[in-house]
Amino acid sequence: MNKSILITGANVGLGKETARQLAVGSEAEKIILACRNLKKAENAKRDLEASTGKSIFEVLIMDTSSIQSVRTAVTKLTEPIDAVILNAGGMGGKTPGKPTKSGMNELAASNVLGHVVLIDELLQRKLLKKVALLASTEAVRGIKKMGMLRPELKTSSADEFASILDGTYFGDKLDAMQAYGHVKYVATLWMSALSRKYPDIKFLSVSPGATSGTSAPDELPFMSKFMFKYIMMPIVMPLQGMIHSIDKGARRFVDSINGSALESGKFYASKDGYVVGKMVDQSTIFSDLGNHIYQDNADEAIHRFIN
Repeated sequence: MNKSILITGANVGLGKETARQLAVGSEAEKIILACRNLKKAENAKRDLEASTGKSIFEVLIMDTSSIQSVRTAVTKLTEPIDAVILNAGGMGGKTPGKPTKSGMNELAASNVLGHVVLIDELLQRKLLKKVALLASTEAVRGIKKMGMLRPELKTSSADEFASILDGTYFGDKLDAMQAYGHVKYVATLWMSALSRKYPDIKFLSVSPGATSGTSAPDELPFMSKFMFKYIMMPIVMPLQGMIHSIDKGARRFVDSINGSALESGKFYASKDGYVVGKMVDQSTIFSDLGNHIYQDNADEAIHRFIN
C-alpha cells in the first residue's frame, strides 16, 4: 500500500475528494496537498482533517504551470513518496491560447508542463518509489456524443506534438474543448514512454470519467460555461447516463494507485462510446496510444519546452 501520496490540485474537486478517500480508506500516513494558492490549500487541509478525523495532510505550494515553482517545491520534500497523482489542470482559464514563458500556451502549461517537471525532478532525486498516475480524459480517444473529436494527426512527429503544446496546430482560433483532448493525448503518450524508461515504477494514465462537482466548466467561455454547468451536466448528461458523482471519479484514482490489476504504461478509461462505467485499456480503442514511436516523440516534444 501507499503510505505517502502527493496530489496536485488537491484543494478542490477531484483532487480534494481523492485525498479524502485515501485518508479514510487506506493505510496512508501522509497526504501532501500540492496547490498553488496557500489560503485555499490551508482551507482544504482544515476541511479534510475535519471530515476524516485524521491529521495526516501537509500543504506544499506548487503552481504546475511554472517550471520554477515546481522545482522549488520538490526541494522542500524531505523524504521519498510512494505515489503521486497528477491531477491539476483544466481548460487553461480565460486565455487558454496565450503563450507562457515556456512557449507552451496556458492550456498545455497547466495540464502538462509542471507535471513533467515534477516527475523529472522526483526521478532525478530518487524521491518517487512506486507509482505515478496522470489524470487523463476520454477526450483523448474522442467523445462523439459531446462533439470532442479524436486527434487525427498527420505524422505524430515531435514537431507535430510540439505544435499542439504551443497552439500553432489549431491555427488562429483555439477551441479549448477540442484542444484539451489533444493536450491530454500528448501527456498520456508521455506517461507511457516513462513506463519503458523506468520499469521499476508504475506509470498509469486514468480518466476519472465525466464527473459532477468539479470546477472545470468554470474556466470555459461564458456561453460554453453556461451550457455545461447549467444544462449539460445537471440535466442532459444524467438523462443519457453520461456522468457520475465526484466520489466515483476519485475512486478510480484511489483504486488505480492502490491496486495491482492495471498495467504500467497503459491508459485506462471508460468503454468506447461511454464516459462512465467499467474502465478498459484505451489502446484497444485507439491503437495510436500503444505506439512506442509516438510515445517517445511526445516525450521529446514536451521536453523542448523545458530544456
